[in-house]
Amino acid sequence: MIERSNWRACLTLPYMPLKTGKWAYLCVWMDLFSRQIVGWKIEEHMQENLVREPLEKALLRRGVKPGLMIHSDRGGQYLSRRMKLLVKTFKLKQSMSRADDPYDNAWAESLWSRLKAELEIPKGGYSNLVALRSILFEYIDGYYNTRRLHSSLNYRNPAAFEADYYRKTG
Repeated sequence: MIERSNWRACLTLPYMPLKTGKWAYLCVWMDLFSRQIVGWKIEEHMQENLVREPLEKALLRRGVKPGLMIHSDRGGQYLSRRMKLLVKTFKLKQSMSRADDPYDNAWAESLWSRLKAELEIPKGGYSNLVALRSILFEYIDGYYNTRRLHSSLNYRNPAAFEADYYRKTG
């Protein structure tokens, strides 16, 4: 288990099919202590704001101490000028997976496998980005963070696990 001295975030960036023949790219930032998804965004592109904006919102909403570790793969989005500025502004530590090694970001890979299994991607893809965004909101905020039980959390959901932690530690 990861200790709570400061939350750590990891990222997954899966792509999801749309009926238009295009792909939608989902960015998810997860608190590795509680497994709570703290920021996410889905778009039809993989530009740097896809990864930077949900992280920035999570940092502002949750508050961080200097030294928060963020982990991602080696995509160009994480090396952009604006992402580097965000890392510097919040005094984050940035860690990246080794090339072609999914085990370096096992939490993200696990989340993606759960998401694919539990969302049951429709044959031919999702109807459009707006519908997919709504489906993901219901899944992430209405199920994953608040009702989905995790064996690593003693079979509690992320929100309850985190609430218990803060109740005990103040």
